[in-house]
Amino acid sequence: MSAGEKAKAKAEQVVGKAIRKAALAVHKDALAAKGAALEARGKMRGAKEGTKDSFKR
Repeated sequence: MSAGEKAKAKAEQVVGKAIRKAALAVHKDALAAKGAALEARGKMRGAKEGTKDSFKR
């Protein structure tokens, strides 16, 4: 996995989690859902890059 892609995936996870937790604290369900989606997208990006690496070896 390239370092840039790994950083992007981790950044999406961290930002998504922060948005989700902040939105839940102020009872904004729609924003919390967007944060959860961003977090999930980061996790999927990381998984995709991980599988690419496993086939390169």
